[in-house]
Amino acid sequence: MLTAMFLAALILITVHSQETEETITYTQCTDGYEWDPVRQRCKDIDECEIVPDACKGGMKCVNHYGGYLCLPRTAQIIVNEREEAAAESTSGRNSVIRRTPADPQRAPPNPTHQIQCAAGYEQSDHNVCQDIDECATGTHNCRADQVCVNLRGSFSCQCPPGYQKRGDQCVDIDECTLPPYCHHRCVNTPGSYYCQCNAGFQLASNNHTCVDINECDANNPCAQQCYNILGSFICQCNPGFELSSDRINCEDTDECRTSSYICQYQCVNEPGKFSCVCPEGYQVVGGRTCQDINECETTNECREDEICWNYHGGFRCYPRNPCQEPYVLTSENRCVCPVSNAICRELPYSVVYKYMSIRSDRTVPSDIFQIQATTIYPNTINTFRIKSGNENGEFYLRQTSAVSAMLVLVKSLSGPREHIVDLEMLTVNSLNYRTSSVLRLTIIVGPYAF
Repeated sequence: MLTAMFLAALILITVHSQETEETITYTQCTDGYEWDPVRQRCKDIDECEIVPDACKGGMKCVNHYGGYLCLPRTAQIIVNEREEAAAESTSGRNSVIRRTPADPQRAPPNPTHQIQCAAGYEQSDHNVCQDIDECATGTHNCRADQVCVNLRGSFSCQCPPGYQKRGDQCVDIDECTLPPYCHHRCVNTPGSYYCQCNAGFQLASNNHTCVDINECDANNPCAQQCYNILGSFICQCNPGFELSSDRINCEDTDECRTSSYICQYQCVNEPGKFSCVCPEGYQVVGGRTCQDINECETTNECREDEICWNYHGGFRCYPRNPCQEPYVLTSENRCVCPVSNAICRELPYSVVYKYMSIRSDRTVPSDIFQIQATTIYPNTINTFRIKSGNENGEFYLRQTSAVSAMLVLVKSLSGPREHIVDLEMLTVNSLNYRTSSVLRLTIIVGPYAF
């Protein structure tokens, strides 16, 4: 410490001699102290008050006995009370030492002697001056918005952390205006601040950095599939579903409403999917197409004297012998009128029974059946005509050769319906020979266009 090692060059000594007592009075002040004539002792000079700009560069001035220090504003000061007391006792203030002739070298100890301490100090139990902690005793005059910091022999009123001094007031430091402390957003509070993150992020353990929240792992908000992305997430739906307006839930996709051609016959919507159904007599092929069931092969319900004829959407049973008097069966489906029978002279020589099936609403014009002579006679002429069954003009017979003709559908037919059309072939020769044969065609129109 800067104490009695620096003694004043001038020493005034006053000596009074008496028979019983010798009194020696010293008047001396070291550097950093000055004489107090009122209190009759040396007192410390507060350089922090009298020296203009005692400390530079933002340092704070701290006075101590015999001098001062320039310290950082964040420095903490620890006071050694013993050194402090020693500084007072050796500061060179007026000291009166009384010596008796019996023992001129010894200063008589007096434990009850009251010493005088400087302002900010008080006498301890060991008869030394110790610092008064004004902050602890409450004898400071700091405002409620200030923090009291004890100094040796004094105290200082400072602003709490997060505040700065402006005049005599402590004002909040807006940390959010300083270099960025926060990754996303900074929120200033009185004396402090805190960080906030954008939606989809959360604060890391350092309370400054923002890290992505994996919403799919934390609490899957999606009804079906969840995919995490930086700062957010997206939902997707399983096949057969689509996102609802809230972009989270999934709604069933009604595939049957999206297209009229998704199924050949009828579409049935189901949760997450659809299925195609076909009418009676048909089966689903390939998931969407309807194919006719050949009941004559699967569930033949015809009698033994009947033949089963399959058509689009069903089947029918026809007699194995379709011949009617006076015709007799000569081969499968062929009936002949015997020439020995006089009645047969006015009737077609033969009648052949044929069956066919067409789909409903078939496109017209359309060739549907060809008739051809089975026996060709030399020097004959064949002509073809529709003998019956065309009352509404649905058909037209076009001759394609001397021995054949094509039946043409010229009006669309809707089923289920059965048409019986007699196609006649007339044969004549130069000798006026005339004969005819009939092909009785049964046309079954299915109920659907497939």
